[in-house]
Amino acid sequence: MKSKLSGLIALAAAIVTASAGPSHAEDLKFQLTNGTNSVLTRFYSSPTGVDNWEEDVFGENVLDPGESVNITIADGRTVCKYDMRFEFEEGSDLDTTEDTQDLCELGSYTIHE
Repeated sequence: MKSKLSGLIALAAAIVTASAGPSHAEDLKFQLTNGTNSVLTRFYSSPTGVDNWEEDVFGENVLDPGESVNITIADGRTVCKYDMRFEFEEGSDLDTTEDTQDLCELGSYTIHE
């Protein structure tokens, strides 16, 4: 009986180890600055190659011209290259803008007109 139990424990440990993702996925942190003359109302990001945008990072908040905010992407992924989408207030002269950057390498990003 004891050998069956230790065999089951070893099998369970192997399954948990095999199914566990990267054990040290770190949050991606960077500073976003609005270098435009318009209010940035929505900011979306998703890893390059993902077909959908993640949730609006700002939620109910906005980023006024000249302001900066520290962004943390805590999605558990270990990627650095992200697609970004910036939407500005209605009536702004700026169109929705998209860009792709390695955010780990940059550490900060400024959206310009």
